[in-house]
Parts: sequence; C-alpha cells; structure tokens
Amino acid sequence: MPTISQAMQEAVALYGGGRWAEAERRCRTILAAQPEHFHALSLLGVIAAQTRRTAEAADLLGRAVAANPRDGGALANHCKALTELGRLQEALAGYERLIELKPDHAEGYSGRGSVLLKLERPQQALASYEQALARNPGHAQAHYNRGVALRMLKRPQQALESYERVLAIEPAHADALNNRGVMLQELGRPLEALASYDRALAIKPDDAEVHVNRGQALAALGRLEAALESYERALAVRPRYAEAHALRGQVMRALRRTAEALASYDRALALEPDFAEAHNHRGIVLQELGRPDEALQCYRRALGIRADDAEAHGNLGNAFARLRRWEDALEHYGRALECDPGQRWMLGNWLHAKMQLCDWRDLDAHLKRLAIEVAQSKQVILPFYGLALLDDPALQLEAARTWVSHCTPASLLASPDARAPSLTSRGRGEAAGGLAGAGGLAGAAGLAGAAGLAGAAGLAGAGGLAGAGGRTGKIRLGYYSAELHEHATTHLAAGLFEQHDRSRFELTAFSFGPAQDDAMRRRLLAAFDRFIDVRQRSDLEIARLSREHEIDIAVDLKGFTADARVGIFARRAAPIQVSYLGYPGTMGAPYMDYLIADPTLIPPESRAHYSEKIAYLPDSYQVNDRKRAIGERTCTREELGLPPAGFVFCCFNNAYKITPDTFAGWMRILEAVPGSVLWLLSDSETAAANLRREARARGVNAERLVFAARLPPAEHLARQRAADLVLDTFPYNAHTTASDALWAGTAVLTRRGESFAARVAASLLQAAGLPELITATRQDYEALAIELASHPQRLAGITERLRRTRLAVPLFDTARFTRHLEDAYRQMYERCARGLGPEHLWVSP
Repeated sequence: MPTISQAMQEAVALYGGGRWAEAERRCRTILAAQPEHFHALSLLGVIAAQTRRTAEAADLLGRAVAANPRDGGALANHCKALTELGRLQEALAGYERLIELKPDHAEGYSGRGSVLLKLERPQQALASYEQALARNPGHAQAHYNRGVALRMLKRPQQALESYERVLAIEPAHADALNNRGVMLQELGRPLEALASYDRALAIKPDDAEVHVNRGQALAALGRLEAALESYERALAVRPRYAEAHALRGQVMRALRRTAEALASYDRALALEPDFAEAHNHRGIVLQELGRPDEALQCYRRALGIRADDAEAHGNLGNAFARLRRWEDALEHYGRALECDPGQRWMLGNWLHAKMQLCDWRDLDAHLKRLAIEVAQSKQVILPFYGLALLDDPALQLEAARTWVSHCTPASLLASPDARAPSLTSRGRGEAAGGLAGAGGLAGAAGLAGAAGLAGAAGLAGAGGLAGAGGRTGKIRLGYYSAELHEHATTHLAAGLFEQHDRSRFELTAFSFGPAQDDAMRRRLLAAFDRFIDVRQRSDLEIARLSREHEIDIAVDLKGFTADARVGIFARRAAPIQVSYLGYPGTMGAPYMDYLIADPTLIPPESRAHYSEKIAYLPDSYQVNDRKRAIGERTCTREELGLPPAGFVFCCFNNAYKITPDTFAGWMRILEAVPGSVLWLLSDSETAAANLRREARARGVNAERLVFAARLPPAEHLARQRAADLVLDTFPYNAHTTASDALWAGTAVLTRRGESFAARVAASLLQAAGLPELITATRQDYEALAIELASHPQRLAGITERLRRTRLAVPLFDTARFTRHLEDAYRQMYERCARGLGPEHLWVSP
C-alpha cells in the first residue's frame, strides 16, 4: 500500500497528465487519512476551481491556507476563488496578506487590482497594477487590467497604450484586440478600431461581443449595411443578445427602416425588460413615426429604470421641445446637465429652451462659458442655436466644424458605396460652351484625406463638353428639403422653382419631410421636373439616388435646421454641393462647396470665417415669391388687441431671438415715445409673463406689451399693416419675418452685426431700397426708432415709398433673382467641368 507521500506524488502526476478525476480521487483518499493535508487540499481546490465548483474550491483552498499560512500559491488561489464568488472584502484582505508575505509577488498586486476594479475603485486598482508591472514588466494580464482601469478613469489614450503592450507580449490576445478597438472608437478612430476587431475575430470568430463592437465601428464609418450584417452575425451566435438587437434597431433607424427598428427594440426589451437604453432609443423611433405620446412613455420608462440617465433626460427634453412645451423641455435639459455636465450639445439645448421662455437669469455667465467651450471645440451647442447667442462668425464656424466632425464627418465619403461623383459625360446645353474635358473634380471639394475625389471619373477624354455646338443637355439641379409643403422656406422659394429656365436647367426635388397634401405641395409638384419622396431612404441611399439621376448641383435648403439631413452631402450627392436659404451661416463642412450670399451678408474681409466659397448675388441672397397672397380684410386695432391710438412698434420674431440687450433697448424706446406699445408674437404664456416682468423691472407698464397669436400666412401678412414700425432683433435678425413685413408694406428697422444671421435684415433692406433703416450700433438703432416714431411724416414717406415701389425693387423681383442664381449655378458648373475647384464667385446684376 502506497504511503501518503507516494499517493500525493501520484495525484500530482495524474493531474499533470490531464486525468483530473483520478487525481481528485487520490487527494480525497489522502484527506480521509489526513483531513488537513496541505498539498491534497491545495490540489483538490485547484481541480474544483477548474471544474467550475468555485464555492467548493474556496472552502478547500481556505483550509489549505489555514494549514500553511505562508504558502503564497495557495493564498493566491484562495483569493481568486473568493473574487469569483464575489466575496471581495475577504479577497482584498487575502491579497494584502499575500503582498505582505511576498512583497515582490507581481501576481499579488495584480490580483488586488482586480478586486479593487470590482469594488469600483479604479484609481487604487491602477496603482496596484503599476506596482505589479514594476515587479514584472512582462505581465500581460496586468497590462490588460491596467487598460480596463484606465478606461474606467476615462483615459482612453493611456488605456490604448496598455492594450498595445499586451499585444506586444501576446499578439493573439483576442480580448486585448477587442478592447483596443473599443479605445480606438472612443478616440474617434473607427477605421483602426475595425481592423482591431477583424484581428480579434480571426482568432475567435464566434465572439458575439466583438461582432457587436465591429458593427458599431462600421456604423461610425457610415457603412450601415455592413454594420447591420455584423449585428446579424452576433445574433446568429447569441440569439438572445439584447444589446445586439438594440444596436440593430439603431442601424435600422439610420437606414430609415423605422418599422424594423421598432421591432428590434421590442425584441431587445422582451429579452431584457429593464434595458433603459433600449426604452430610450425606442422613444426616438416612435417620435419619428409621429407617435409622440408613446415616445414620452418610453423616455419615462428609461428614467424609471435609471433616473440619472442624462441621454434619456435629453431626449425627453427634445420631445417636449418638438411639442413646444418649453417649460418641460427646460426641466429635462437641466436634469440632463445635472446627471452629466458634459452631455454633448446639452448646454446649448438648455440655453435655447431658456431663450424660448425669455428666461434670462444668469445669461451673461452662461454665454461666457459657452463662448469659451465653443472656442475649445467642445460639443456644447448645435450650430443653429448658436446663431442667436453668438454674434461672432469665428465661433459660429467652430461650432459648425465641431458638429460636423462628430456627426457627419467627411470620412463618411470613404464608404465603398459613397464614392464622389463627377460630372457625367452626357451632352450638355449651351450653359458651358467651349469647355474642354479637363480631369473632372480632383481636388475640387476640399476633401483632403477623405478618399473622396481624386480619381473620380471626371470628363477627361469623354468629349461631353468639348464644343458647344449641337449639345442638348441641361444642368441638373437637385433641391433637398424637409419643408416642401406649407412652410416659411417654400413661401420664399416657390416662385424660384417656377421661374427656373427649363431650357437650361432640369429640376429634381428630394423631399424628406412629411407628405402633406396642401396647396403649396401641389404647387411644388407642378414646379419640378421630378419630385421624389425620399423619407424612407437613408442618407447614403439618397446620395446614391442623386448620382443615379446625375445631379450636377445639389442644393441643401436645410443646413443645420430642424429635420436636416447633412449626411446626404457628407456622402456626396453631386459633384457640386451648395448651401442655400435654410441656414444663415457656414456649415463648416469640407464637402459643402458653396454658400449663396451677397456682399452685405459676407463682406470679403469676413470670408475667412466661412468654410465654403461664397457665391455673391448682386442684390440680396434671399429669394421672395411675389405671388404671396395678403389677406384682403383689414382688421381694426381693437380686433387685434391693440389700443385705438398710439404708435405701434412690432416684432413678430420667435421669442428665442429676443435677448436682454435687445429688450432693454425696446423698453428705452417705449419710455421715449409716450403712448407707444410693443406688439409681439407669443407661443408661450411663460415667455409672455417673463417679458412682462422684465418690462416692469425696467420701469415700463407691462400693459404696453401686446401679444399676438399665430395666424395663417395671408392673414398674418394683412395684420402687419396695423404696425407702424417693425423693430428687428439682434444678433439673430428677422429673416422671413422681415420679408413678410416689407411685402406687407411695413418698414423694418434693423441693427447690423458681424455674422450672417445678424446681417440678413440689412441685406433685405438694401434690396428693398431702404438703406436708411440700417443701423450699426445700439445707440443709433434706438435713436432712429425714437426719431421715426416722433416724426410720423418721415416714417410715412418711407412707408409710402415702400408700398409704391414694392413690385419694382430687386427684393421682390423673383424673375431677376432667379436669373442671378442661375448665373451662379452656371459659373459653378463651368469651373467644375474645367476640373477647377470651387472659388468665390460674383454675379453681375
């Protein structure tokens, strides 16, 4: 019969040979004879751990440690088992004893770091890993876990370096490759992340989590179909993977397959009912499907699960903003900032809601912070909201560039299905006579490094533009908008679409807004050669469709305004891309080639603050439709809520354009003009109450503020004649509202600023023949308002001249404007056909 020593040697040999069950029997035989035999307890504990009997392993290894407290191996194994069981404080105490016992034991420091990570003490964990690596620089797992700690501490660059060190030691470490990819994504390097995930999948092809991460990298690159395929692969490996279903829903939403997106979120929630993020994103889909009440419920469910979810608070705020429930929007934007002060775009959303409510408390301090953070390229404000708060073209450019770089970068053009188009070689009309095909668009769009235009097919050798004789083609214009129905933009532009010269231009509308069957929609359907409803198509699909229709010049009528689709242009819808009318500022996007403007809007010395080349029109950049109907009925002042006598100052701009400085100036004007009133538009009783309070604080009777409800366009135009003078806002001027007033025959007084949005009314007044109503300073603005109100004969002369010349001035000459804009398009086209990049263009009157 073997001795205990011999039996132990046999057990060790059996274990080493992979015969674990026999080794276990030998150990149990030994323990029957000697219950506290250290080596038998230790080996049996290891076998139990390796066969997933962790509780038993912890018990056996604990007994082994009790039998021999100074054995570091048994103590380390016991700590690992305790950690796996979640008995973290015991494990931590064990590692402290191990380190005390063996101060140079790298495993002890590394193990302690792992426990500290689980206890959510990443800073202490990091220090422990540093101590482990000081003792063993080649400890791959310590490098790996150090990376995990650094990620928890939001130090992605250093975490990436840790994973690189792991891979230098173990190139086939699949988990390190996966985590390396995650860090690269967080650092905004999705293409490199994708390569890292592909390496990980070459080692572990059935790792569902890596397939999901790969899908996210592909989505960030705009390769949505490929991302969808990655999520499908993850679900093939793990069908009950709730996160993969939810991410699949995100891609479906981006592809405008909203019903399928909703089904994906429903599946994720069936698997994981408390999945807060899925509830949150399901709400976004329901909002897009026009089901706002259900969307609100989804956001509230998300917050019921995770009350400090900044994104859900932000989305709930967005939903309330869409419903114009600004008080609720402000509350949830504020809650989002409390949960995460760095929540992207949220400071701007919160400030915009405050401005909608005319809540100006501490506004100066917030604006100072906003300007600093915009200058630092922080994601703090949507570009559109910045127009009303920052009369600084440099800051507006930086805000736009920041948004574009994070949301619709030029790198989207690198997608295999998003190659930049060139002008086609089909025959053209007389618009570009005598041009030789000279190499297409290489270098034309400022897309350096974006895999964009170099090598685009171009016109070289195609013969399409060589010589004008016999060419019958037309320049193909595409207009892109969500507002091709009754809307302020189409009230301005409908006549333009109708006036285009069909012998020289072919018009296609790409409509991604609601399919409203109203009079304006019917008018537009007749105005275009082709009207395409693209609501259900993704940005990439719309760009592809544009290229299929061989659009030469793509005109974005939205910019950064509500429901914009900037991603269409990031994927190059046409060789020439133009920003016009909808957004009064630069888009800061390297793929937008031109901005339509005029010399008043953008003086040559300001062009450095615009990423686009400027196409200068000779009068005003803004088109107007001279067919706009004005209501025939003239309402009495009493019917409009105005006093029977006294001077009526008016401003029908949206509340968010009213700044404290502008309002203070208005109150000084009212004080200087006895019996005068200020007639304002009101969408919110809270905003009206705040303005009344501000008036009283400045010594003005709040009853001198008169609030008007919204009316249909023709009635709205008619009632403006009851006003004596429109007072413009600063720094975001009246735009369509200024044209409304001038078309109705009411004079507009403006103050010109530095940015595009702060110079629009000046542009309109120049084109209306009323330059005397443009001021440059606050003092001049207020003095002229008081002067005109105090000398009604002077104002009457201006008003009479406006009404008499209305149909003769350039501002309301739609045909004249259309010819100028067509000349700009022709110049853009000719440069492109010659292989020349965009350049500032001037159109002669």
